[in-house]
Amino acid sequence: MLSYTPGDSVAHRLDPRTKLLAQAAFAAAAFVHTTPRGLAAFTVVGGAFLVAGRLSPVDAIRGYLPALPFLAAGPLVSVVELRPWTVGIDPGAAVGPLLASYRVLLILLVSAVYLHTTPVRESRAAIQRLVPGRPGRLLGVGVALVFRFLPLLRSDLRRVREASAVRLGGERRLRERMEVVASAGIRRALGRADRLALALRARCFAWNPTLPELRFGRGDAVGLAVGVGLVAVAVAGVVA
Repeated sequence: MLSYTPGDSVAHRLDPRTKLLAQAAFAAAAFVHTTPRGLAAFTVVGGAFLVAGRLSPVDAIRGYLPALPFLAAGPLVSVVELRPWTVGIDPGAAVGPLLASYRVLLILLVSAVYLHTTPVRESRAAIQRLVPGRPGRLLGVGVALVFRFLPLLRSDLRRVREASAVRLGGERRLRERMEVVASAGIRRALGRADRLALALRARCFAWNPTLPELRFGRGDAVGLAVGVGLVAVAVAGVVA
Protein backbone atom coordinates (compact mmCIF):
# COMPACT_ATOMS: atom_id res chain seq x y z
CA MET A 1 0.00 0.00 0.00
CA LEU A 2 1.35 3.42 -0.94
CA SER A 3 2.15 5.70 1.96
CA TYR A 4 4.32 8.70 2.73
CA THR A 5 8.05 8.17 2.35
CA PRO A 6 10.41 10.92 3.55
CA GLY A 7 12.62 12.38 0.85
CA ASP A 8 14.03 15.52 -0.73
CA SER A 9 12.53 15.31 -4.20
CA VAL A 10 10.91 18.26 -5.96
CA ALA A 11 7.43 16.97 -5.08
CA HIS A 12 8.40 16.49 -1.42
CA ARG A 13 9.26 20.19 -1.16
CA LEU A 14 5.98 21.43 -2.67
CA ASP A 15 3.10 22.71 -0.60
CA PRO A 16 0.33 20.05 -0.39
CA ARG A 17 -2.19 22.56 -1.74
CA THR A 18 -0.11 22.89 -4.90
CA LYS A 19 -0.03 19.13 -5.30
CA LEU A 20 -3.78 18.86 -4.75
CA LEU A 21 -4.42 21.47 -7.45
CA ALA A 22 -2.07 19.78 -9.92
CA GLN A 23 -3.59 16.37 -9.20
CA ALA A 24 -7.18 17.57 -9.60
CA ALA A 25 -6.32 19.52 -12.76
CA PHE A 26 -4.59 16.48 -14.27
CA ALA A 27 -7.66 14.32 -13.59
CA ALA A 28 -10.02 16.91 -15.09
CA ALA A 29 -7.90 17.34 -18.22
CA ALA A 30 -7.51 13.57 -18.67
CA PHE A 31 -11.27 13.05 -18.48
CA VAL A 32 -11.86 15.72 -21.13
CA HIS A 33 -9.20 14.47 -23.56
CA THR A 34 -9.73 10.70 -23.67
CA THR A 35 -8.22 10.18 -27.12
CA PRO A 36 -5.09 8.26 -28.12
CA ARG A 37 -3.25 11.51 -28.84
CA GLY A 38 -4.46 13.17 -25.65
CA LEU A 39 -3.60 10.19 -23.46
CA ALA A 40 -0.17 9.95 -25.07
CA ALA A 41 0.47 13.55 -24.04
CA PHE A 42 -0.82 12.89 -20.52
CA THR A 43 1.44 9.85 -20.29
CA VAL A 44 4.40 12.20 -20.68
CA VAL A 45 2.94 14.59 -18.10
CA GLY A 46 2.27 11.71 -15.70
CA GLY A 47 5.84 10.53 -16.17
CA ALA A 48 7.03 14.00 -15.23
CA PHE A 49 4.98 13.78 -12.02
CA LEU A 50 6.64 10.44 -11.19
CA VAL A 51 10.09 11.89 -11.85
CA ALA A 52 9.31 14.91 -9.65
CA GLY A 53 8.40 12.56 -6.79
CA ARG A 54 11.18 10.05 -7.50
CA LEU A 55 8.62 7.29 -7.58
CA SER A 56 9.05 4.22 -9.77
CA PRO A 57 6.07 3.41 -12.02
CA VAL A 58 6.38 -0.22 -10.94
CA ASP A 59 6.08 0.71 -7.27
CA ALA A 60 3.15 3.00 -8.02
CA ILE A 61 1.31 0.29 -9.97
CA ARG A 62 2.08 -2.28 -7.28
CA GLY A 63 0.35 -0.03 -4.76
CA TYR A 64 -2.86 -0.18 -6.80
CA LEU A 65 -2.84 -3.90 -7.62
CA PRO A 66 -6.36 -4.49 -6.22
CA ALA A 67 -7.78 -1.98 -8.71
CA LEU A 68 -6.05 -3.40 -11.79
CA PRO A 69 -8.47 -6.35 -12.35
CA PHE A 70 -11.38 -3.89 -12.47
CA LEU A 71 -9.54 -1.73 -15.01
CA ALA A 72 -8.86 -4.78 -17.18
CA ALA A 73 -12.42 -6.12 -16.84
CA GLY A 74 -14.03 -3.24 -18.76
CA PRO A 75 -12.23 -3.81 -22.09
CA LEU A 76 -12.49 -7.59 -21.78
CA VAL A 77 -16.23 -7.57 -21.13
CA SER A 78 -16.92 -5.03 -23.87
CA VAL A 79 -15.57 -7.28 -26.63
CA VAL A 80 -18.21 -9.91 -25.87
CA GLU A 81 -21.30 -9.37 -27.99
CA LEU A 82 -24.41 -11.31 -26.98
CA ARG A 83 -26.54 -12.41 -29.91
CA PRO A 84 -29.58 -14.68 -30.15
CA TRP A 85 -28.29 -18.19 -29.46
CA THR A 86 -24.66 -17.15 -30.06
CA VAL A 87 -21.89 -15.11 -28.52
CA GLY A 88 -19.76 -12.91 -30.77
CA ILE A 89 -16.43 -11.19 -30.29
CA ASP A 90 -15.98 -7.59 -31.42
CA PRO A 91 -12.40 -6.40 -30.74
CA GLY A 92 -13.23 -2.88 -31.92
CA ALA A 93 -15.68 -2.43 -29.04
CA ALA A 94 -12.77 -2.55 -26.58
CA VAL A 95 -11.12 0.64 -27.83
CA GLY A 96 -13.27 3.08 -25.84
CA PRO A 97 -13.18 1.13 -22.54
CA LEU A 98 -9.45 0.52 -22.99
CA LEU A 99 -8.75 4.23 -23.34
CA ALA A 100 -10.95 4.94 -20.30
CA SER A 101 -9.13 2.33 -18.20
CA TYR A 102 -5.77 3.71 -19.23
CA ARG A 103 -6.94 7.20 -18.30
CA VAL A 104 -7.87 6.00 -14.82
CA LEU A 105 -4.48 4.29 -14.51
CA LEU A 106 -2.69 7.57 -15.30
CA ILE A 107 -4.76 9.38 -12.67
CA LEU A 108 -3.89 6.69 -10.12
CA LEU A 109 -0.19 7.08 -10.89
CA VAL A 110 -0.38 10.83 -10.31
CA SER A 111 -2.26 10.30 -7.04
CA ALA A 112 0.45 7.83 -6.01
CA VAL A 113 2.99 10.65 -6.23
CA TYR A 114 0.88 12.71 -3.83
CA LEU A 115 0.60 9.84 -1.33
CA HIS A 116 4.32 9.12 -1.63
CA THR A 117 5.45 12.70 -1.01
CA THR A 118 2.87 14.18 1.42
CA PRO A 119 2.67 13.50 5.18
CA VAL A 120 -0.80 12.77 6.52
CA ARG A 121 -0.77 15.81 8.84
CA GLU A 122 0.05 18.12 5.92
CA SER A 123 -2.81 16.63 3.89
CA ARG A 124 -5.18 17.29 6.75
CA ALA A 125 -3.88 20.84 7.17
CA ALA A 126 -4.26 21.54 3.44
CA ILE A 127 -7.85 20.24 3.35
CA GLN A 128 -8.88 22.21 6.43
CA ARG A 129 -7.46 25.39 4.91
CA LEU A 130 -9.14 24.80 1.55
CA VAL A 131 -12.55 23.86 3.04
CA PRO A 132 -13.50 26.32 5.81
CA GLY A 133 -15.43 25.60 8.96
CA ARG A 134 -16.56 22.34 10.50
CA PRO A 135 -17.00 20.55 7.12
CA GLY A 136 -13.32 21.10 6.40
CA ARG A 137 -12.31 19.78 9.82
CA LEU A 138 -14.53 16.73 9.38
CA LEU A 139 -13.13 16.08 5.90
CA GLY A 140 -9.57 16.55 7.12
CA VAL A 141 -10.07 14.08 9.96
CA GLY A 142 -11.65 11.57 7.59
CA VAL A 143 -8.79 11.77 5.11
CA ALA A 144 -6.20 11.46 7.88
CA LEU A 145 -7.90 8.39 9.36
CA VAL A 146 -8.26 6.70 5.96
CA PHE A 147 -4.59 7.27 5.11
CA ARG A 148 -3.55 5.74 8.44
CA PHE A 149 -6.23 3.05 8.80
CA LEU A 150 -6.43 1.53 5.30
CA PRO A 151 -2.79 0.29 5.14
CA LEU A 152 -3.30 -1.42 8.51
CA LEU A 153 -6.43 -3.21 7.28
CA ARG A 154 -4.64 -4.43 4.16
CA SER A 155 -1.75 -5.62 6.30
CA ASP A 156 -4.18 -7.53 8.53
CA LEU A 157 -5.79 -9.25 5.54
CA ARG A 158 -2.40 -10.20 4.15
CA ARG A 159 -1.35 -11.76 7.46
CA VAL A 160 -4.64 -13.68 7.66
CA ARG A 161 -4.08 -15.10 4.18
CA GLU A 162 -0.49 -16.04 5.01
CA ALA A 163 -1.57 -17.73 8.25
CA SER A 164 -4.29 -19.62 6.41
CA ALA A 165 -1.80 -20.79 3.78
CA VAL A 166 0.60 -22.05 6.48
CA ARG A 167 -2.26 -24.08 7.95
CA LEU A 168 -2.94 -25.69 4.53
CA GLY A 169 -5.83 -23.36 3.90
CA GLY A 170 -5.05 -23.53 0.19
CA GLU A 171 -6.48 -27.05 0.11
CA ARG A 172 -9.91 -25.78 1.08
CA ARG A 173 -12.56 -24.73 -1.39
CA LEU A 174 -12.49 -21.13 -2.62
CA ARG A 175 -15.69 -20.26 -0.78
CA GLU A 176 -14.30 -21.52 2.53
CA ARG A 177 -11.05 -19.59 2.05
CA MET A 178 -13.00 -16.41 1.32
CA GLU A 179 -15.13 -16.91 4.44
CA VAL A 180 -12.05 -17.36 6.63
CA VAL A 181 -10.30 -14.26 5.29
CA ALA A 182 -13.44 -12.12 5.33
CA SER A 183 -14.55 -13.06 8.85
CA ALA A 184 -11.05 -12.64 10.30
CA GLY A 185 -10.62 -9.34 8.45
CA ILE A 186 -13.92 -7.98 9.78
CA ARG A 187 -13.05 -9.01 13.35
CA ARG A 188 -9.67 -7.28 13.12
CA ALA A 189 -11.20 -4.17 11.54
CA LEU A 190 -13.77 -3.89 14.34
CA GLY A 191 -11.06 -4.44 16.92
CA ARG A 192 -8.90 -1.72 15.41
CA ALA A 193 -11.89 0.62 15.30
CA ASP A 194 -12.55 0.06 19.01
CA ARG A 195 -8.89 0.68 19.88
CA LEU A 196 -8.88 3.78 17.69
CA ALA A 197 -11.95 5.20 19.44
CA LEU A 198 -10.35 4.50 22.84
CA ALA A 199 -7.09 6.14 21.75
CA LEU A 200 -8.93 9.24 20.50
CA ARG A 201 -10.73 9.61 23.81
CA ALA A 202 -7.51 9.04 25.78
CA ARG A 203 -5.78 11.75 23.77
CA CYS A 204 -8.70 14.19 24.18
CA PHE A 205 -9.33 14.28 20.44
CA ALA A 206 -9.79 17.87 19.26
CA TRP A 207 -11.59 19.19 16.21
CA ASN A 208 -9.08 22.00 15.85
CA PRO A 209 -5.59 20.69 16.71
CA THR A 210 -2.33 22.52 16.06
CA LEU A 211 -1.54 21.61 12.48
CA PRO A 212 1.76 22.15 10.65
CA GLU A 213 2.27 25.54 9.06
CA LEU A 214 1.98 25.54 5.28
CA ARG A 215 3.95 27.94 3.11
CA PHE A 216 4.27 28.37 -0.63
CA GLY A 217 7.87 28.29 -1.82
CA ARG A 218 9.57 29.13 -5.08
CA GLY A 219 9.00 25.66 -6.43
CA ASP A 220 5.28 26.04 -5.89
CA ALA A 221 5.18 28.73 -8.57
CA VAL A 222 6.07 26.08 -11.15
CA GLY A 223 3.61 23.61 -9.64
CA LEU A 224 0.81 26.17 -9.65
CA ALA A 225 1.63 27.07 -13.26
CA VAL A 226 1.37 23.39 -14.22
CA GLY A 227 -1.96 23.11 -12.41
CA VAL A 228 -3.36 26.25 -14.03
CA GLY A 229 -2.14 25.05 -17.43
CA LEU A 230 -3.91 21.71 -16.99
CA VAL A 231 -7.10 23.51 -15.94
CA ALA A 232 -6.86 25.62 -19.10
CA VAL A 233 -6.43 22.45 -21.19
CA ALA A 234 -9.52 20.94 -19.55
CA VAL A 235 -11.61 24.10 -20.10
CA ALA A 236 -10.45 24.36 -23.71
CA GLY A 237 -11.54 20.76 -24.30
CA VAL A 238 -14.97 21.38 -22.80
CA VAL A 239 -15.50 24.57 -24.81
CA ALA A 240 -14.36 22.95 -28.04
